[in-house]
Amino acid sequence: MSSIAAPSVFVASWHRSTRRKNQAFISVPGTQRAVRASSRRVSCSAKPETVEKVSRIVKRQLALPDDAAVESSSNLAQLGADSLDTVEILMSLEEAFGISMDEGSAGRIVTVQDAADVIEKLASGRPS
Repeated sequence: MSSIAAPSVFVASWHRSTRRKNQAFISVPGTQRAVRASSRRVSCSAKPETVEKVSRIVKRQLALPDDAAVESSSNLAQLGADSLDTVEILMSLEEAFGISMDEGSAGRIVTVQDAADVIEKLASGRPS
């Protein structure tokens, strides 16, 4: 993972009718580089221990072998979860973390990281 320490960041977003992609400009001393964004969603990363606990629950619910790699970027569908599996995973996450997800929050969960981010927002009392 790499990072850039930059003194300023400019983010621009245009309406779809302009047919322009979202761009973020990171101003580094002496240069300006345009970085294309694939999504306008900005999320805060969940704590590593939350991601690890979500990964363990996903692995258990899908009966994956112990050596199977389930990481924060793992897509539930690509791990083999169908719609019923996904509902069971969400129910297990609610029970394990003592939270309750509404349909909107649950519908945004595609990856392990998405689940961990929603869980931390709900656990902290922030709207998801």
